[in-house]
Amino acid sequence: MRAKDKPPTGHPPGVRIDKTADSVLRGLVDAVTDHAIHLLEPDGCVVTWNTGAARLKGYATAEVEGRHISMFFTPEDRAVGAPERLLATAAAEDRVQAEGWRVRKDGTRFWAVETLYAVRAEDGELIGYAMVTRDMTAERDAQLALAQSERRFRLLVGGITDYAIVMLDPNGVVTNWNRGAQQINGYADGEIIGRHFSVFYTAKDRQAGAPARALETALRDGRFDAEGWRVCKDGRRFWASVVIDPIYDEDDRFIGFAKITRDVSAKKAAQEALIQSERQFRTLVSGVTDYAIYMLDPNGVVANWNTGAQHIKGYAADEIVGRHFSIFYTRDDRAVGTPLRALKTATDQGRYEAEGWRVRKDGSLFWASVIIDAIREEGGALIGFAKITRDITDKRRAQLDLQRAHEQLAQSQKLEALGKLTGGVAHDFNNLLMVVSGQAQLLRRHLKDDPRSLRALDAVEASARRGEELTRHLLSFSRRQRLSPAPVSLADRATGLSELLSASLPRSIRLDMDLPADLWPIAVDIGEFELAVLNLTVNARDAMPRGGAIQLRAQNRSLNGTETPDRLQGDFVALSVEDTGSGIPPDILPRIFDPFFTTKDVDKGTGLGLSQVYGFAQQSGGQVTIASQLGAGAAFTLYLPRADRAPQAQDEPQAAELSRRGRILLVEDNPDVADVAARMLEELGHEVVAASGGLPGLRKLESEGPFDLVLSDIVMAGEMDGLEMARKIRVRSPATPVLLATGYSEAAARIGAEFPILRKPYRLADLNRSIAKLLARPRASVVRLEEARRARDQKPEA
Repeated sequence: MRAKDKPPTGHPPGVRIDKTADSVLRGLVDAVTDHAIHLLEPDGCVVTWNTGAARLKGYATAEVEGRHISMFFTPEDRAVGAPERLLATAAAEDRVQAEGWRVRKDGTRFWAVETLYAVRAEDGELIGYAMVTRDMTAERDAQLALAQSERRFRLLVGGITDYAIVMLDPNGVVTNWNRGAQQINGYADGEIIGRHFSVFYTAKDRQAGAPARALETALRDGRFDAEGWRVCKDGRRFWASVVIDPIYDEDDRFIGFAKITRDVSAKKAAQEALIQSERQFRTLVSGVTDYAIYMLDPNGVVANWNTGAQHIKGYAADEIVGRHFSIFYTRDDRAVGTPLRALKTATDQGRYEAEGWRVRKDGSLFWASVIIDAIREEGGALIGFAKITRDITDKRRAQLDLQRAHEQLAQSQKLEALGKLTGGVAHDFNNLLMVVSGQAQLLRRHLKDDPRSLRALDAVEASARRGEELTRHLLSFSRRQRLSPAPVSLADRATGLSELLSASLPRSIRLDMDLPADLWPIAVDIGEFELAVLNLTVNARDAMPRGGAIQLRAQNRSLNGTETPDRLQGDFVALSVEDTGSGIPPDILPRIFDPFFTTKDVDKGTGLGLSQVYGFAQQSGGQVTIASQLGAGAAFTLYLPRADRAPQAQDEPQAAELSRRGRILLVEDNPDVADVAARMLEELGHEVVAASGGLPGLRKLESEGPFDLVLSDIVMAGEMDGLEMARKIRVRSPATPVLLATGYSEAAARIGAEFPILRKPYRLADLNRSIAKLLARPRASVVRLEEARRARDQKPEA
């Protein structure tokens, strides 16, 4: 059919085409722009021409309709009859596909892939052809470039045998093959090149479109990286690690893919073994509730979780699996890298074992015993960790309680030993001091006009007082000092306390006091209390050689047993002495209350001041605590028990009563002490009768009595000590007051308020005051004493 005599419709004669269907078909075909689609008459002349054909070949519809397709072939192809052979083949086989150079209207060539379909009537008569042409020039160029690259690639990677390195064209067809690929996959070059790489996938993966998705991912993301089952030539499967990268030429044109495959079946087997082991592990330990048992991967991520772990740490499995185990550590531990060090130790040494604080889901802390074991495959590669955690908070608390009990026992034993040592020497030592101090006081009264002698006596008395303080501090620390607790109001004594403390402070140190009026009264021995506060103030002063501030403040505290180391319970007044000094080093803190421990120069302190504070607090039923930081001062806090009654005003003897003199029986087994005590009593104007022991004292009382007062030592050699004698006197002569004197005695601690006690070494003023209180008694007692005297005088001599 010629263009000049073709039907107006453009359809071959004798073919009836529905106009509506023809219109729709033409619209669909014309919408295709990347393929040239046109109909041909049986002789090869163009009947229709779509937009894609016009775009690809450069001709408008009017320029090609009725013209033979040979116009698109190169002269070389026309010379050998290529167009006619193509038509004949399509007519014979109904379909033919060919590639080759084709010519555009402007004379340029392009590499075309053409498919020619024979179109037949219902009776099988050939009525024309449908021809589809696609421009594949870019693809062909890419393939040529890829072929060149493959040659280089083959030289570079041909010797690699551990990795299958394969080049694919843009469609996924294998274009080259290295020795490693042959070894892993089993195909020789001639058996695999030109085949699609999907041949390596399992049938299931091919049906699911996995090969195409791999190429799409590589092209979209720039890389495809995955593991999965692959198939060898002999049908054997292996677990492969696969990486596919898109390849571009120098002009950034996509030319194919580089595919690297490694057989990691051994690794997979190890992982599966680990998974199987984990299943068994889960079965075995899922019922354990006392231990948190779980697995970590090599990076420390939780891989599984047992019931015990949920019970101890509070997380359900779906809340914690997949999270890093460092979540169980405190913020401080995470900051210093403790979790990573634990894994490193387990990796290097095979095992990590420790105790420490761990954090539950709700943020609460518990003391944990932790074991981490490294888990390795047969080849030695690390595949994870097994971690076992146990909550041992109760055990630790019990251990701390036991340790505290041991410390308290040791402290008690130390105090007992010190008490025995002190008790063994205190009596004799104080008797020596009594002689020295008493004689010095007596000499002072007779050497009033001799300044040099008075200065010598000052030194003697000062040394005696210092010796007395040393013994007193030791007795306080060892709780052997006899205390006389009474209700005391700190607020009422604020002024006197301020004067006492200020006298020991230089002007460079400011003293601030805060003793509220609503403070509870405390039950303390006021003398020992003032000495303890003075010792704390002097200690603070010595910590501030360049000046500073000392704050003395108190507050009411009701303790429930958890606030202090000794677990005090009840109502206490907390009296704190805080300074702005240099602070106390941590290594010294545990020793600061030890007797004779001091960091001061030899002539600056004895090391007994804080020991006295400690002993006073303990013996008073309270406690002393210390808080200090280097460079930031120290704070000592005395917890003193609340008194059960309010303080009462003390009636002092009147001056007239203080001047009263009497007849006194002195009982003392130490001749030197007896001599000085008798001279001191005589110096005060009393008449003195001396006895050398308890039994002689009773005999003197019976034979030479009555007496206005009996002054006796407590600890004496012989069958009867001073306390036993005093009790017998109370029965035989209840009107005769007894004053006991001692430097130390176990018995004195048990006397309580049974008899008044005068502490050795005593001074004339102390002696006078104590005697005056006993002699200043109601008149009825004096009358009874006079009647007893008269009865004695009238008794016939034996």
